[in-house]
Amino acid sequence: MKIVVVESPAKAKTINKYLGEDYFVLASFGHVRDLPAKNGSVRPDEDFAMSWEVGSRSAKHLKAIADATKGATELILATDPDREGEAISWHLIEALKKRRALKKDVPVSRVVFNAITRSAVTTAMQNPRQLDMELVEAYLARRALDYLVGFTLSPVLWRKLPGSRSAGRVQSVALRLICSRELEIEKFKSDEYWSVAAKAKVGSHQLFDTRLVELGGKKLTKLALPDEASAKAARQAVEASDFTISSVEAKPTKRHPSPPFITSTLQQEASRKLGFAASQTMRAAQRLYEGINIGGETVGLITYMRTDSVQMAPEGVSEARDIIAKRFGSEYVPEKPRYYKSKAKNAQEAHEAIRPTSFFRHPDSLRLDGDEKKLYWLIWNRAVSSQMQSARQERTTIELNNGSATLRAVGTVTLFDGFLVLYQEGKDDRENETDSQLPKVSVGEAAAISNIETDQHFTQPPPRFTEASLVKEMENLGIGRPSTYASILQVLQDRDYVTLDKKRFIPDDKGRVVVAFLENFFARYVQYDFTAELEQQLDAVAEGKLNWKKLLSDFWKDFSAAIDDIADLRVTHVLDALDEALEPHLFPHEAGAPDPRKCPSCDDGRLGLKLSRYGAFIGCSKYPDCKFTKPLTPNGDGDATAVKDETLGTDPKSGLEVYLKTGRFGPYVQLGDEDKPKRGSIPKSWSPDQVDLEQALKLLSLPRDVGVHPEDGKMITAAIGRYGPYVHHEKTYANLPAIEDVFEIGLNRAVDMIADKRAKKGGRAGAKVLKELGDHPTSGKTMQVLDGRYGAYIKHEKTNATLPRGTDPVSVTVEQAVEWVDAKAAKGKKKKPAKKKAAPKKKPATKKKATTKKKPAAKKKS
Repeated sequence: MKIVVVESPAKAKTINKYLGEDYFVLASFGHVRDLPAKNGSVRPDEDFAMSWEVGSRSAKHLKAIADATKGATELILATDPDREGEAISWHLIEALKKRRALKKDVPVSRVVFNAITRSAVTTAMQNPRQLDMELVEAYLARRALDYLVGFTLSPVLWRKLPGSRSAGRVQSVALRLICSRELEIEKFKSDEYWSVAAKAKVGSHQLFDTRLVELGGKKLTKLALPDEASAKAARQAVEASDFTISSVEAKPTKRHPSPPFITSTLQQEASRKLGFAASQTMRAAQRLYEGINIGGETVGLITYMRTDSVQMAPEGVSEARDIIAKRFGSEYVPEKPRYYKSKAKNAQEAHEAIRPTSFFRHPDSLRLDGDEKKLYWLIWNRAVSSQMQSARQERTTIELNNGSATLRAVGTVTLFDGFLVLYQEGKDDRENETDSQLPKVSVGEAAAISNIETDQHFTQPPPRFTEASLVKEMENLGIGRPSTYASILQVLQDRDYVTLDKKRFIPDDKGRVVVAFLENFFARYVQYDFTAELEQQLDAVAEGKLNWKKLLSDFWKDFSAAIDDIADLRVTHVLDALDEALEPHLFPHEAGAPDPRKCPSCDDGRLGLKLSRYGAFIGCSKYPDCKFTKPLTPNGDGDATAVKDETLGTDPKSGLEVYLKTGRFGPYVQLGDEDKPKRGSIPKSWSPDQVDLEQALKLLSLPRDVGVHPEDGKMITAAIGRYGPYVHHEKTYANLPAIEDVFEIGLNRAVDMIADKRAKKGGRAGAKVLKELGDHPTSGKTMQVLDGRYGAYIKHEKTNATLPRGTDPVSVTVEQAVEWVDAKAAKGKKKKPAKKKAAPKKKPATKKKATTKKKPAAKKKS
């Protein structure tokens, strides 16, 4: 029997059908070994020896592979066609040798296929090769680097910066990008400028828009009209005399299609067009790659989704051109096929671009749902459009002059839409574009000017990064690998280093302090060029041009020295350095303004950076006499100015003063000055400086009793929690759409919302099917994700496996389902322990009279 090992159980079943009875296909379920998360897993003093450990989840999968391999005539490793896939194959060989499951006379080969189709798999099996050890060594070097940075630098952070979580080789550089952009925004000084626009009409033609571009023979720059007075003077010059057409220029232009997707561009476009997070995109792409059942056979719908290549296979190009001719006409097919070259740094172009495995599988012909359907549409459109004819356009510029002022109109006319009929690439931050159609006019014709308007503008700071723009920036700088971007962005959020607000990354206090620490004490290791150069060296290892242990040795020599240099520094020294480094951000000096470090609460205290286990904040040097604190960035809006503490008035019920204050976690209101006064955080949607006594009393009244539930007589309450406003009854929490609803919601609506929430959770009458997962690879029986009374679960025959807490039911993969179902089934098969025989009853002892009184319990100290 020939044993074939793939990564995914879904692929295992499909490929086994392709290969027939002479083959037995098993799944490794991803990596089978990893470096233990403890010191000593990578040992630089022992020539970078590495200790590998089989994870508890992987042990049973590895045992199944080992048991099958013992009687095998051949072992074929068919893990994914990338560096990670090559590494998994290497790990499997090493683990099987260690278990003595792999006989010396059993041939071992490696096969790779870029799509899960019968033809792709069959062709791969006919072209086996040996393991690519250069790729494996590049993996070992990368893994060792990540371990050495993470397990050496993170403990330094914990000791020197209480409240920080971790640092990483690429993670910290990505965090620096976000923090640097935020600093740019905070330093940005907005400039006022004005513009003059007008409507123009020539003869019987339609009106068209123009703008003032020249005044008194001088071209107007963006900031040429700095105030209203200059704008009015310019307007008067436009009104002074009649205009004639001074020039008409029409330039033919072409717009060419974008290449088919690679990993990073797929993540970027899915973020722009579909609003997907990078991790969400990769999950959906994985499911499309593993495929769906078509005509009784599971077929992968797209090629492998972790790739840097923009090239399509010749058969893919040919198919795309055929489908273009059939659906759009021969005029949309270019004379020659299009071939693309990657512009990204460190691109690995060994594989194909991401494309449909068959262009004849139109999205409308497939039974896809949710994320998979949206993403397949995107991939199909992009791949087809990449082989379409260019769009032909004409860009027309008309200038009008009256002797002292020049107006200009610009318009673009599409003469032939070409690929635009199907696809147009999205943009992260759109600029003003003019696609208006202009009339056919001639030089010398008179033009009537009307609707002259002056508009005030202000220059804008650079925008915060979206997931798409951050991925693009990392790719342009050559930082990290596209396959790791999704996990890096998720780690930054999980560590509370950044917040994703309105699809834009905002650095949190912890993140900013960590970056300041690294820039001051480990500057080289967060430099963009250094990180990109390290990626180039890793690529050189993969190409066989550099010894992987020399790379590690050179890196470790300097890095360990940097760690030793900071070992003796005290936390106070580090804090002083960070306080100085962050001063322009925390305490910006402005001419004529009071000293920004002067404490607003006491007379002679100085404000400075402080640390707690919750992160960094600003506090007074006179602590504990003065307890003034404020966060670095209240409300996450980048404004470093704190709300000044003030008294809002007196509570008419209690007679206590109501205060507006700012703490390390943001602004809040407080009732009275007792030891434990009642407080209420100000919602992020409220502006602290607009909060009055009435609003403060509303916040302090929470939680609010809405009324008694008519079914059980128990109270329904309304409050504001960590995730926003809600109503609560027993164990049910229902979110409210707006903060104001907390104070206004009535009993009837609250009861309805509670009922709706409970209905969504499922009831006894029968669970709602949330997702069809397909067949279990062992039993062949169907698996489903159901919405039960106590939450979502997976059903397979008689086994019900509850989803782990926090798991999105719609995102559950087949591999996860198989693992959880099998674990639950195995748990249920364990025999119940036999009942112990009851011990013989002892005769009751004769009670003795107590001779001493029981000591009273010690009083608790308050």
